[in-house]
Amino acid sequence: MKEVKHHKQHNLCQTRPAYRQGRRLTAIKSYTVSSESQHLFIYGVPKINLHSELKSLCSKYGKIIKMHLVADHKTEIFTECFHVVYEKIEIARKAKRMLDNRSFYGGILHVCYTPEYESVEETRNKLQLRNQSILQYKS
Repeated sequence: MKEVKHHKQHNLCQTRPAYRQGRRLTAIKSYTVSSESQHLFIYGVPKINLHSELKSLCSKYGKIIKMHLVADHKTEIFTECFHVVYEKIEIARKAKRMLDNRSFYGGILHVCYTPEYESVEETRNKLQLRNQSILQYKS
């Protein structure tokens, strides 16, 4: 599988002014509607058969439609990558925020959106949902 640029983890920003810096260092990355997705890749899962443990961790944030191991994806040594599909994009946003950089059985998880796995229908629904939320905000 081809390595995609937006799956790489960014370095932490250490040049922010003190008044802009939060309690912990974070990377600077912005997302658009098209780059967010209900499809997530979870990297850094130790290769010790943790499928059910990861599924129970991910299901804390909402309903999972599908979850499977991505066998042909480049990962660090002794780790695996999982593809998780949530029912709603709001759930995926929360799960990404809560799971990214989290310790899991000795590994540090890296979570990223994978909009390239969306169907045309999923993309259409995502854009319509965003359109509706903007119209509600204007009213």
